[in-house]
Amino acid sequence: MVSKEKINRINELARIAKERVLTKLEEEEQQILRKEYIEAFRKSFRKQLDNIELVD
Repeated sequence: MVSKEKINRINELARIAKERVLTKLEEEEQQILRKEYIEAFRKSFRKQLDNIELVD
């Protein structure tokens, strides 16, 4: 799971991007954080899918 601080930073960078162009360093940080978030989401979602049991 991605920490609240990292999610807050993702949101902060998104807000900054709406106001101005991100610096190269900020863009790189945003890409890394987004990638980490998506990987955690996929892992969690896959775990949920694996726990589904179909009853016939």
